[in-house]
Amino acid sequence: MSFEALPDGWRVWNEEPSGRAILVYRPDVFDGDDLPAACLPTIYLTNGARNARPGSGQYATEEWHVVLFLEPEVEALSETRDDREAGAAAAVAAAERFADGEIDYRAAYQVPREEYFERLDEYIDAK
Repeated sequence: MSFEALPDGWRVWNEEPSGRAILVYRPDVFDGDDLPAACLPTIYLTNGARNARPGSGQYATEEWHVVLFLEPEVEALSETRDDREAGAAAAVAAAERFADGEIDYRAAYQVPREEYFERLDEYIDAK
């Protein structure tokens, strides 16, 4: 599976021959003027090791990981799948859930950012 079924607002930022991919949400508004560029919602699809030690991600594993980052250190979702096809489907599903307002991005933050959340709500179908 590739990413033709991505919901509105999501784009393929990078897709490597290895199968790894990066999806981003609304890079047109996360430009530093409208919303902070550092807060660009990003979904990583990778089979790299998820160990915390530096460089571990360069080692391929049998599993595929789908991680939604709201900022470099803020994870809103993390799932694992058995193969790349299932991982790609999970990445698209995560993008759909985010765009539909089904992922509570506020809960991922330890320090509330109400002004930012209110602005982000304008782009997401918050329920």
